Amino acid sequence: VQLQAFGGGLVQAGGSLRLSCVASGRTFSNYGMGWFRQAPGKEREFVTALSWDSGRTYYADSVKGRFTKARDNAKNTVYLQMNSLKPEDTAVYYCAAGRYYRDAYYVLSRATNYDYWGQGTLVTVSS
Repeated sequence: VQLQAFGGGLVQAGGSLRLSCVASGRTFSNYGMGWFRQAPGKEREFVTALSWDSGRTYYADSVKGRFTKARDNAKNTVYLQMNSLKPEDTAVYYCAAGRYYRDAYYVLSRATNYDYWGQGTLVTVSS
């Protein structure tokens, strides 16, 4: 499985960016597709996840109402639309894929439940 993340960049606070993650190498039935981020000096944290089968999405409280996850089944691509960006959103964003045993927030929000990771894309939000 290969994951390639795109779309990071520099944006002013209040602006928007859309990240893309292209997945290849297998079908993703029973897989979760997640986005995590890691800011300098901090641990990797959960941002959002999507259950490939149900389409259900989960969000961290810090991004609810500002970030939206979507997918294109035909392209095996998931997107992260980020609006109303804040300086504290500055981080390297990683997409990840993992076979889940339960379609639930407590499963899909844990980085240890993901087997495959993309290379990361840097998002910088200036104040």
